This record gives sequence, structure tokens and C-alpha cells, in this order.
Amino acid sequence: MTYRETLEFLFSQLPMFQRTGGAAYKADLSNTVALCKMIGNPEKKLRYVHVAGTNGKGSTSHMIASVLQEAGFSTGLYTSPHLKDFRERIRIDGETISEDAVVAFVEQYKDEWKSIQPSFFEITVAMAFWYFEKEKVDIVVLETGMGGRLDSTNVVTPEVSVITSIGMDHMQFLGNTIEAIAGEKAGIIKPLKPTVIGDLPKRAEEVMQRTAAERRSKLYYSEDLQGAVPPISIKGPFQKKNAKTAITALMVLREKGYAIEDEHIRDGLMRVVENTGLKGRWQVLSEQPMTITDCGHNEEAIRVIIDALDEVASDVKHFVLGFSGDKDLKPILEMFPKDASYYFVAADIPRALPADELKEIASEFGLKGESYPSVRKGYEAARLYAQKTDLIYIGGSVFVVAEVV
Repeated sequence: MTYRETLEFLFSQLPMFQRTGGAAYKADLSNTVALCKMIGNPEKKLRYVHVAGTNGKGSTSHMIASVLQEAGFSTGLYTSPHLKDFRERIRIDGETISEDAVVAFVEQYKDEWKSIQPSFFEITVAMAFWYFEKEKVDIVVLETGMGGRLDSTNVVTPEVSVITSIGMDHMQFLGNTIEAIAGEKAGIIKPLKPTVIGDLPKRAEEVMQRTAAERRSKLYYSEDLQGAVPPISIKGPFQKKNAKTAITALMVLREKGYAIEDEHIRDGLMRVVENTGLKGRWQVLSEQPMTITDCGHNEEAIRVIIDALDEVASDVKHFVLGFSGDKDLKPILEMFPKDASYYFVAADIPRALPADELKEIASEFGLKGESYPSVRKGYEAARLYAQKTDLIYIGGSVFVVAEVV
């Protein structure tokens, strides 16, 4: 198979949460365990930093990976979802997995995995383990997909577990309370292995404390980090908190004997995009008019984004918005300003809420605008109507962002 044929096979044959939502979610680790056994359990031969959280886990993972690269470690980085190319999910020192390696993995194992009936995510996690072990990386920064306890990545024993934040998202899978969601994320805490937690709600922090005590995991709090946070190359109102969490995790690795110097942390934070290829985090697409996109897509993240946009000088704000159809929009839409212009769109995935439906729902919250047949058309309309002194924001869904970066 060619690379393109291989991708079509993966996308068409395997349930994919990115496209279809809940039907692709497997609340069970048995498939991943079986897949890992099939390919020789490469996950047991690697060292990890395991990162979970409602928000910030992607940025934090990239920051940690960038610093480890600066320190001279061959660093695997597994993240999801991808924005443009499937290969973004699996990187070594910023370089994506090769097309040939993707093809080789699928051709070697696709007949064997039929009996397991895995999801797209399960296969991708297994591919990452296989590739990182094959390339003999020194350490892997491993980002969970959705939760923690039952996430496919949760078959590893990490050097340190990291939980960046806890908020209300994916409630249909993780629970309807902060405590329930925290309990799922706390599933990555491992016996006798240290855990770093970011700035969490008190109720979530208490869950982490209980779980850590039960598993005799030493807890480190990012808020206890002393000294100023070095400058960070990725912008955004939340990146300082993410950086504190990342630095705390790196300090834990230093305690464990990893040769990570202050200069590696400073240089790594300043070269996150250069070192890892990170996109879609408070990314400025244009300056006249100021045009910003960000992957934040739940209530907590969007509240921070809207507050930050209020600080950006502009005459009129233009919002190009699209959401997934399984999202509870009431607490999200009521936060948006009523005096802005809106361009309602749908990303090109089956999960997307149709633009006309979004327009109708948004009107109930006093948000006025038009619907457009694609993200690109909505963005073009915003650029047409916006003056140089205005602000354009594109977001609401990772998959909306993917179509403009």
C-alpha cells in the first residue's frame, strides 16, 4: 500500500473519535493490552512522562519534550488529535514518523489485529510504542487522549505522571462532576512513581491527594515552583501555568538523575514551536486585522480565551465559530459578547454541528451572524468585513482550527 492508501484504510476501517465521536470510544484497556502483546510489548522497553488533563496537556507535553531535546535526549512525543497530517501524532525530536514507517506497521499487523477490532486511537498508540522502541528513543512524552484511567496510553509505568488541569469536558464519558472527572484523570497515577499536578480546583486536588496516598506516589505541586518562569515562545493567557507544570515535571526528572540544566529549560521554552512543531495555540495568523486561532474548545478554556481577547485592542470583534455536535453549548455560548460579528461554520468531519443549527442555537444567546458552507468560507467572509483595526478569532473546535493553520 502507498501512504495515502494506508491512511484511507486506517480512517475507513477503524472507529475514529476525531470523526465520529462516542462510537469510537472504548472504555477498556483490553484491546491496547492485546495489541501491545501482538507487537512484542515495546511499551515495556521505554521510559515516559505521562501527561493528562482537561486543558493544557498538549502544550505542556510539547514544552517538556522541547526541554528534553535541548538537554540532548532523543525524545519521542505522542499527542492527539492531529491538525493536518496523521503523522503529527508521533514525533521524535520534532520530526514526524516517516510515511514508510506508517505503511510498514499497518502492513505488518493489519491482518492480526482484525480479531481484536481495535479503534483508530488504539492502533495509533500501539504504532507509537512500536516506532519509539524501534528508534531507541531515550524518553517518551506521552499525552493521554481523553481521560486517564481507561485511556489507551495508560499501559505504561512512567518516570513521572503529570495532571495539568481538571474541568468539565467529555462528561458523557468521564462523569458529570469535577470529582468524577478528577478520578478518571488520576488513573495515570502509578504506585511509587511521582506525580505533578497543575493548578486544580480544590475538589479535584483532594481526589489527587487521596489517590496519590493510596498508591504511595509523592505529589509535587506546580504552584510551589519558586522563581520566575522563563519566557515562552508559545503565546496565550494560560501558557505560564502550563510552563510551571512542565518545569515542575522536569525538576522531578532532574531529581531522578536526568541531566537537565536551567539553560536547557530556558532554551527549550523559547524553542517549543521550533523544536516540536506545535501549532494552534494562540497562533497569530495575521496582524492587520489581528487574527488569532486557538484549539481551546471547552467551557474552561473558552472562558480564558474570551477574557484574553478582551485585552486585545480592537474596534470590532469577529468570531468564526464551529463546534462538535456532542458539545453542551449553553455554558459556552452565553460567554461570548453580543456586540461582536459571528460567522458560523462546521468543520469537515461527521461530528461537526451543522452551521445552520449553530446559527439558530447562537441566536438564542443574542449572537448574530450568518452561517457558511465551510470554515474557509467563513474565514474569508470575516476577512472581507473586518477592518485593519478589528480582531478576528477562529475557534470553538480543534477541527475548525485545523482548517486554517
